[in-house]
Amino acid sequence: MLTEAEISRAATDLLRAEEAREQMGLLSLRHPQSTLDDAYAIQTALMKQKLASGRKIIGWKIGLTSKVMQDALGIDTPDSGVLYDNMLFETGGVVPKGRFIQPRVEAEIAFVMKAPLTGNVTREEVLAATDYVVASLEILDTRILRQDPETGVRRIIFDTVSDNAANAGIVLGAKHLSPYALDLRWVGAVVKKNDEVVATGLGAAVLDDPVMGLVWLARRMAKYGQQIEAGQVVLSGSFVAPIECPSGTRIEADFNTFGTVDIAFK
Repeated sequence: MLTEAEISRAATDLLRAEEAREQMGLLSLRHPQSTLDDAYAIQTALMKQKLASGRKIIGWKIGLTSKVMQDALGIDTPDSGVLYDNMLFETGGVVPKGRFIQPRVEAEIAFVMKAPLTGNVTREEVLAATDYVVASLEILDTRILRQDPETGVRRIIFDTVSDNAANAGIVLGAKHLSPYALDLRWVGAVVKKNDEVVATGLGAAVLDDPVMGLVWLARRMAKYGQQIEAGQVVLSGSFVAPIECPSGTRIEADFNTFGTVDIAFK
């Protein structure tokens, strides 16, 4: 277990890296014996610093839900992060140049809650607590190097979770649907980058059912004394691989019945 001082220092370093738009070294090299609990402790310390500076929590994200992404990192569990009020972008909007370090985008289904969720919830309880579902894009960024330049060591889940699960922004579509309206396993998206199709996917890639992502999240949060609140947004997990978005990129995701959602990077 990391000490309180080590946790606080890591959170402060991450916040500075975000503000400076400069990546820092791998925390997993600094703390090679660290655990996933340590990573969530750093994420929580970072959250407290952000809240103290005036930020507000608007929801949560779930990541690493697909088998392909878990295998790539050698893990068997998703991860999660916090959504803040300054992360929300309108569909059709433009991300200012220099806002992020190395932005990437994923397509997923977002849940907007009308009731809180906590503890050992069921799939049925998640659906009952959901106000509506909406097409979304998640903007990823990393305040930690993806690979150490000297050793070639790549970041691991400890780095990603500490870094707020690499979350940076969200884009929500305009069309709201009841969670009972469709089988979310079969909701898919065709994702274009600068008018070229670069990814397709189905909701079933997310733990075989996007709703189960929220079941996992509610149970994980209860372990750390947290819960999903009414009015919050939950990104249920991507069903496409991350798409690199350098300056000049425009991303459009066509979710068919859900409509489209798009964002451009200046």
